[in-house]
Amino acid sequence: MDQDPTIILASNEGPKLMSSGIVRHETSRPDVVNIGAIFSFGTINGKVAKIAMKAAVEDVNSDPNILGRTKILLSMHDSNYSGFLGIIGGLQYMETDTVAIIGPQSSGMAHILSHLANELHVPMLSFTALDPSLASLQYPYFIQTAPNDLFQMTAIADMVSYYGYREVVVVYTDDEHNQGSIIALGEKLAERRCRISYKALLSPEALATNEEIMNELVKVSMMESRVIIVHAYAVVGVRVFDVAYKLSMMDRGYVWIATAWLSTLMDSTPVSGGSDKFIQGVITFRPHTPDSDRKKTFLKRWEKLSLTGKIAFGPDKSVIRPAFDVLNVIGRGYKQIGYWSNYSGLSVVPPEILYTKEPNRSSSNQRLNNVVWPGRTTIKPRGWEFPHNGRRLRIGIPDRVSYKAFVSKDDNTNEIHGYCIDVFVAAKDLLPYAVSHEFVLFGDKHKNPNYAELTNTVASNVFDAAVGDIAIVTNRTRIVDFTQPYIESGLVVVAPVRKLNSSPWFSFSTMFFAHRENTMSSLGRMVLIIWLFVVLIITSSYTASLTSILTVQQLAPSIRGIESLIASNVRIGFQVGSYAENYLSEELNIAKSRLVPLGSPEEFADALKSGRVAAVVDERPYVDLFLSNHCTFQVVGRQFTRSGWGFAFPRDSPLAMDMSTAILTLSENGELQKIHDKWLNTRACGLPSSVDSEQLQFKSFWGLFLLCGIACFVALLVYFSSIVYKFKRYLPQQSEPSLQSSSKSIRIQKFLSFADRKEDESITKWKRKHLEMMSGSKQELPSSSGS
Repeated sequence: MDQDPTIILASNEGPKLMSSGIVRHETSRPDVVNIGAIFSFGTINGKVAKIAMKAAVEDVNSDPNILGRTKILLSMHDSNYSGFLGIIGGLQYMETDTVAIIGPQSSGMAHILSHLANELHVPMLSFTALDPSLASLQYPYFIQTAPNDLFQMTAIADMVSYYGYREVVVVYTDDEHNQGSIIALGEKLAERRCRISYKALLSPEALATNEEIMNELVKVSMMESRVIIVHAYAVVGVRVFDVAYKLSMMDRGYVWIATAWLSTLMDSTPVSGGSDKFIQGVITFRPHTPDSDRKKTFLKRWEKLSLTGKIAFGPDKSVIRPAFDVLNVIGRGYKQIGYWSNYSGLSVVPPEILYTKEPNRSSSNQRLNNVVWPGRTTIKPRGWEFPHNGRRLRIGIPDRVSYKAFVSKDDNTNEIHGYCIDVFVAAKDLLPYAVSHEFVLFGDKHKNPNYAELTNTVASNVFDAAVGDIAIVTNRTRIVDFTQPYIESGLVVVAPVRKLNSSPWFSFSTMFFAHRENTMSSLGRMVLIIWLFVVLIITSSYTASLTSILTVQQLAPSIRGIESLIASNVRIGFQVGSYAENYLSEELNIAKSRLVPLGSPEEFADALKSGRVAAVVDERPYVDLFLSNHCTFQVVGRQFTRSGWGFAFPRDSPLAMDMSTAILTLSENGELQKIHDKWLNTRACGLPSSVDSEQLQFKSFWGLFLLCGIACFVALLVYFSSIVYKFKRYLPQQSEPSLQSSSKSIRIQKFLSFADRKEDESITKWKRKHLEMMSGSKQELPSSSGS
């Protein structure tokens, strides 16, 4: 892998390693120590390594304080891009008195030579063979002097997760080194609930042709994911971007991420004006080296050393810490957008400063600066598109035999329609990209399909999505992703309504208790009756007693909700295909022998009327539609589960998130309610709700109203008749004919005077009687006290 080399020998790290015991010590130092090097010196890493190793040997040999009189003799073997030649060179070194080998350059050779090194005890040091598996205890004599690719792949996974992407495409050369690195990338992505959706394999190094690269990139362009990671050698990676530019894949909407090979290339080789245009907006990584005086001194010296090899490095080159600069390619240079460290994740603070603080990998602490993406835009790409030439989505829909207002197929036109379908189409039309799809019926046309099985078809990739009246329940969310609910749901209990048989003399009986008041006339008694009527109505005890009795009479049998169903042994109906069966049996431990499957609203009604089931448990949207056409049933008790209906997509599907946003938009702009009213607002009868049906109504008191009216009428009639009778009996008759013309008015006046006099006499008589009673009580009081 083309990486920035860790110049161990040039930075005096090599002698320290040798003096610390990596190179075998003898009691008497030899005059010469043989060290071998295996590289392909035509590559960037090979050119850099050759210059650095020669300079390091000169430094060590010229300083007697390092090895004394012992000199280093460096032998270089050019593998010339050939793994076979590299292995041959390694064998030649190991069968001589070579004490250490710098290299090999590729991980494939390192795997083979490490087994030989284990037997011959010859240490190998490599800064380019960075396959994570080489860090295993299986290879104790192989030392990776630069951070292996596990650190870089962790940085890439962190960045993918930071921008909210869930699927990536990987383009890489198919060899041992890259295979191990991609495995590490897949593991790190999985830890963040991301995944590799497609792997585009290229032939190793020089064997990859432009035609092969184009064929793979054409396949990539037909993928939904627009996040592409290129992990290759420099010579192949540059050609990948060149072909991608020609295929218009470096435009807006794409996210390109290159591993450290790109930063190595741009830091060490001048990029021509024609080549830099097709890497604009690419994000790449560079091993991070903190600024120091030692680093500045080395860079000044490197400017002179690299003149002979035509190698020109940028500012940060060598690797001494497991951290990476995150870089954005803009114009002819870099824009640094942040750092990654295995200590605190993504940050705009340099790792050397982060290491002085407590580690903090919380999401709120992760931050990168702004990026200029392909197409010269600062707007973050969605990272996921439906390609115009891509395949159509296969969307499974339930083939219902009942409640077809939700989902159904028109046998005449073969069109799929219904409430759920209209919601899906309306949400799809709000997406910022086109979604080509086809609906596929799921079911046997004889009964409603099992919705758990429909959900499983999405998880097993039989369908790309499932649309319909699918409840979002726990066991389904474990295997698929649901959208935002587009309608509320939940299980409720439906039972028959019993006719309210309120006895009109129930209320009459309450009038004959505890009401004792003195009245002085029939008219007073009439007023008292009306007053008692008002008092009885507003008395809380009367209202509570009456409400309780009426409520107990109301249901047949005595089903008051799910609690009473659990406590009883009655049979319970449920809709075929619904999750109600599993919930009742598994969550509420109701015996399956008590559960009766029902397939249609007509079966619901027949089973409830005939007593085959005492109640039906179903989801609220179905129940509302059922009650709109069956007025002799009602919901009893409370809704005992809370859920909703949503559309199912495979796990981590970006379409699920985009559709959720669209559904929220439909809810906010009122379109969702309009679709609901179109399909589900069809009530044929005004059935009161369970709460309204338990309230007292005017008709419950008709007996009391009738009784009060009759009493008032009779009292008035008797009183008027009595006054008239007495008036005729005691009033002298007028005999003069001359007075007949005015006899009517005179009689009326005399009648009113007579009625007032009788009323006064009645009041006086009542007062006298009352005083007599009071005086009699006072006379009895002394004798009682004396005795």
